[in-house]
Amino acid sequence: MTSVSRPIDLKLRLALRVAGLAALCFIAASAYVLFDSDQSARMKAEGIAKIVAKDLELQQDQGQWVKNTVGRFPDLQVIAASFMAPGLCIAYRAKSGEILQRLCSGRQSGETGAPDYFSAVYRSIFKPGTEAASQVVFRNEAQGEAVVSVDPDSLITQAWRETNRLFAVMAITLLVLCILVYAALARALRPTRVIVSGLEKLAANEFSTRMPAFDLAELSAIRDVFNQLAETLQTTLAERNELTKRLIAVQDEERLNLARELHDEFGQCLAAISAVAAAAGQTAKEDCPALLPECQSIARTAAHMMETLRSALVRLRPPDVDELGLTSSLESLVAGWNSRSRGKTRFEIEVRGGFDALPSPFGASLYRIAQEAITNAAKHAEATRVGLHLYLRGTDLEAAGQGAQEIEMVIDDDGKAMGIDLAGKSGMGLLGMRERIAALGGKLRFETRQPSGLILHAVIPAPRAATGGV
Repeated sequence: MTSVSRPIDLKLRLALRVAGLAALCFIAASAYVLFDSDQSARMKAEGIAKIVAKDLELQQDQGQWVKNTVGRFPDLQVIAASFMAPGLCIAYRAKSGEILQRLCSGRQSGETGAPDYFSAVYRSIFKPGTEAASQVVFRNEAQGEAVVSVDPDSLITQAWRETNRLFAVMAITLLVLCILVYAALARALRPTRVIVSGLEKLAANEFSTRMPAFDLAELSAIRDVFNQLAETLQTTLAERNELTKRLIAVQDEERLNLARELHDEFGQCLAAISAVAAAAGQTAKEDCPALLPECQSIARTAAHMMETLRSALVRLRPPDVDELGLTSSLESLVAGWNSRSRGKTRFEIEVRGGFDALPSPFGASLYRIAQEAITNAAKHAEATRVGLHLYLRGTDLEAAGQGAQEIEMVIDDDGKAMGIDLAGKSGMGLLGMRERIAALGGKLRFETRQPSGLILHAVIPAPRAATGGV
């Protein structure tokens, strides 16, 4: 079984990506600063070497024309005061390669060295401590070299100090940038909550939901597609419900025709068979007693078929809800099941509210829904108790005499509910209930009971014509 990773918040993901790109830019900037610092140090050393070489050339000239200067060459003290800096070394290398004089400045007090990893990286890239040399020429002949070098540790420490300052600025800048980017994205993506809410309502079959206009062009495109989809679904659902109503009306009419034909044709034939069997039994009793059991068997079979036919006729042609009322029709339905179950299953009914003022087609549909639900529970659930509860739910307007808003129907049993696929493939009974409830604009859901049993819960809007007088 594959595990699904937890999705990352879009604002956080985009903020992290922006921070990553900014960090790369800062790293590139840091590398450039280090490179520029190394180049500046090299150029400074070369410049000092040239100045020292010129000064040494002047010292040689003075040694030729000014007395008391012989033996004092080279004298680096004269120029050292102007250029000496921490870690800087000035030297004069004779033509033979011998260093005749060297002056070096120590490191600053309190200066801490750079970490080993930084020193290793810096040394491998920039090669610090390289000498800068400039020839000392006297009378067109090279006499030696002025050599200038910077202590590698001092140079690396200075680079580390500058990098630390830059990293501190980078850290603060990245933090502020992440906060600003996250806040900007949160503000820009705030309409996504409206989109999610709209999608949830659309998933709950609230196809009248529409989204407002958005400032962002991308979200406006989503809004246009969503509203068009919702409008199409609303139109399709309305057409489907209308078609379902027509199909249900045709189905009910076919049921009535079938019930009429069964009653007129099959019922008459069974009545005739019963009469003939009774007459044959009477004759056999007098003239041929051996045939009496067969005649009685025919009569019992005909009576059983007549009882089965009556049950089928009740299911095909319900009582006239318009004349008896929905409440009486349902009570008669429950009483019939109690009679047929012979105590094996107890059927109960509870009605709250006045349902007899409902339009006849609406009441007939409610009767059919209850009939199918009770039939399924009685035949397939193996329940010992089946309850039918019908409520007329009102709103705050009910007290003002403006009627109820919805009808709630609950059919519960204590039978077997395990292994029943109510969300997937359904039988014709469940499918018929779903279609009728959907056609009435209602919602249907199923719940399992503990320790066993099933609850069918349907909520259907009450007809406007009835709510005012119910």
